[in-house]
Order: sequence, then structure tokens, then C-alpha cells
Amino acid sequence: MSQLGEIQQAILNDDLGAVASLDVPETYRGVTVHKDEADMFEGLESRDKDPRKSLHVDEVPVPELGPGEALVAVMASAINYNTVWTSIFEPVSTFKFLERYGRLSPLSKRHDLPYHVVGSDLSGVVLRTGPGVHNWKPGDEVVAHCLNVELEGPDGHNDTMLDSEQRIWGFETNFGGLAEIALVKSNQLMPKPDHLTWEEAASPGLVNSTAYRQLVSRNGADMKQGDVVLIWGASGGLGSYATQYALNGGAIPVCVVSSPEKAEICRKLGAELIIDRNAEGYKFWKDENNQDPKEWQRFGKKIRELTGGEDPDIVFEHPGRETFGASVYAARKGGTIVTCASTSGYMHQYDNRYLWMNLKRIVGSHFANYRESWEANRLIAKGLIHPTLSKTYALEDTGQAALDVHRNAHQGKVGVLALAPEEGLGVRNHELREKHIDGINAFRNV
Repeated sequence: MSQLGEIQQAILNDDLGAVASLDVPETYRGVTVHKDEADMFEGLESRDKDPRKSLHVDEVPVPELGPGEALVAVMASAINYNTVWTSIFEPVSTFKFLERYGRLSPLSKRHDLPYHVVGSDLSGVVLRTGPGVHNWKPGDEVVAHCLNVELEGPDGHNDTMLDSEQRIWGFETNFGGLAEIALVKSNQLMPKPDHLTWEEAASPGLVNSTAYRQLVSRNGADMKQGDVVLIWGASGGLGSYATQYALNGGAIPVCVVSSPEKAEICRKLGAELIIDRNAEGYKFWKDENNQDPKEWQRFGKKIRELTGGEDPDIVFEHPGRETFGASVYAARKGGTIVTCASTSGYMHQYDNRYLWMNLKRIVGSHFANYRESWEANRLIAKGLIHPTLSKTYALEDTGQAALDVHRNAHQGKVGVLALAPEEGLGVRNHELREKHIDGINAFRNV
């Protein structure tokens, strides 16, 4: 049996104490993009770029373990939109990130390679820890959030997301989670929720923490009870957590979706106010350069019909270009548009009169700091927020999983198995799981 096979068997046999005594292999399988293929999609529209062509499963060397770091045996991971961006080399090739990181220090030079092991989520077991790590030990069952931060400058010591050397692990760094082994900083680690399977536990990390900061944290929209929250893509990987946080926090979500099936998912979560944008036929853009304010007005009217005449206190924005003009218009006077992404385009246009004359504000929000990520994971562990896993692929099929997300042919989150040989493994607290099984399975078989 291979060294990695011995590690896998020890984990599957719940012999976690043996992990520290097992040798770490010299190589492992990871999902990669290749630097010499960064121009492979040149001339194609984004929608025509196929992640199945650019994502490879390669045998790669285990990286050197540095101070404050940990090697993790990855049982499962998940697809995020940043993996799609990496796979289609947009908006820039991630090798530019790795080159920049590689110039920071001799240790960070490890990341500047002709291949990039991708992925910003994982659940697994700690294999080894580097010098200076004392909160974690080999055999610990963990999940990882994706904030990689150096914390040598002053800016990050109030909010680590403001650190001058803040990066997203597996996107702006190498050795990510779509692999059998991953390299993380120890302050990325959090306890694995013990009522979840490996693939369920892996799926919330990035999107759950992002939604928590964006909507709940004082660094984001600082949502309060009774707030009307307009949520774009409310059944998607990010929006589904925003919907749960709104409901869990006593707010009133208005869920925007694109199909009856996605509307039904929101109802399963407990939402009642739902707009099917395709059924309503909204066309916020007349052409490539001009938006249609009358459609903003029609959209705002629909929201008020659902809420009894109230405009949104908060607009949870992530589509970007396609929806941003409507979002700025729709927010109530003094309301907040909080944005964390631009999946439909980065160059936003909106009518500034609706912003300045109505004292609205736009807040930028990016991932989450360690405390916010820990709080978001704690809510998962307590069964107050649930994973939104809908489908799981094998590591070899990561390209297809990324294509699903690229084409929006998925619900919630798409998982990927690494060392876990099948779904359904890793549950420790069966009583808590049974109590919340309907919530855990809300996105499956849709």
C-alpha cells in the first residue's frame, strides 16, 4: 500500500492517532492549470471557454512545510467561481498572482511554479504542522477557510482582510484544496462540523464566510432584525447562504432566482418572497451600452408588491454589471448595496442620482477575516446554517464540475471527493445530523 493509501486507510478506520506516525508521501495528485496553456482560450468568448480542457489532474511534489503552516490530507473539496476564473484564465492568468507572491520571500518562492494546484475549500485531517503551530496537531479533523495573510504589516491587525499581503488561498496562492494534500497557514484551520460528511463539510467554507461578512458583519451590511434584504441568485452558491443568514437573523429576504426550480429551493429554506427574473422578463439593458430605467422601476414595483410597500434596506450584490444599476435604484433611501463579486462583468454602471440624492451607500466586501470565518463555521457546526451541497464529483471529473458552475447548470455548491472514496463518510454526531437532515439535504436531488 502506498504512503498516501496508508494515510487514507487510517482516516477511514478512525485511527487518527496513527496519522502522526505515518510518512508523508513525496507526491500527491492535484487539480492544476498549466502556465504554458494560459493563452489556450485566446479569442474565445468567456462562455465558450471549457474548464475540462484546462484543468488537469497531475502528480505533483508535496511542498516544503514552513513556519506557521500545516499539511492537510484532503478528504473533499468544492468548486467556487474563482476556480472557474482560474480555469478560463480570466480576468487575468493566476500565474501573475503566483509570480508576485513568489517575489515576496524565499519561502513564498515555493508558490511560483509552472503549474497551479487550485481550490479554495477543503475538509480533511492535519498531517503535519510547521514550527510555531500549537493549536493544531496531526490527526485533527479540520476545514479550512481561504484567507492567506502574512500579517507583518500594520494594516491587517485591525482587520486581516486589509493586510497588504492578503491573498485567497488556492486562487492567489498555490497548493490549493482540489487535491489529495494541501498546504495552508495554521490560521486557516477550523474544526470540522462533526455532524457533516466530508463533502458537506468542505462545501461551505468560502461562500459561507463571504456571505457572513457581506451581510452580517459590521464590516459588511451589518444586517439587523426586520431588514428587507434583496438577494440576487438566492439559490446559488453564495446567495443560498445569504438567504439562510437573513432568515436566521430575523430579516426578510426577497429572493431573486432564474427558474421555478430555484424558487422552490428558496421556499425549502423558508423564504416566502421570491422573484423569478426570467418569468418576469426583466431586461435591465437596452443594448451593450445603455440600461433601461423603466425596467429598474418595474423591478422596484415588484419588490414593493411583495414587501407591502417597502424597499430593500440591503441589496446583496454579486452579479455585477448586469444587475448593479437596478440594485442601486432598488435600495431604500439610506440603504446599503453590498457587493463582493461581478460574475456578469466588472465594469458597473448606475445612475448616481439615486445614490447621492437618496443617501445610499455602496460597500465593498471581500471574503472574511479569521474571526468572521470562525463564527460562520460555528453556526454550521451548531446546525443553525446548513451546507448547500447539491452534487459531488470525483477528483478526476473536476473539469466537468467547474463547467457546471461556469454555465450556471448547478444549484448551491458542487463538491469534489479527494481521498474520501465515496460520499457519506466522516459523520461523528449522528444525533445532530438526524435533527437537521432536511436542511442538510435541501439542495440534493433538485
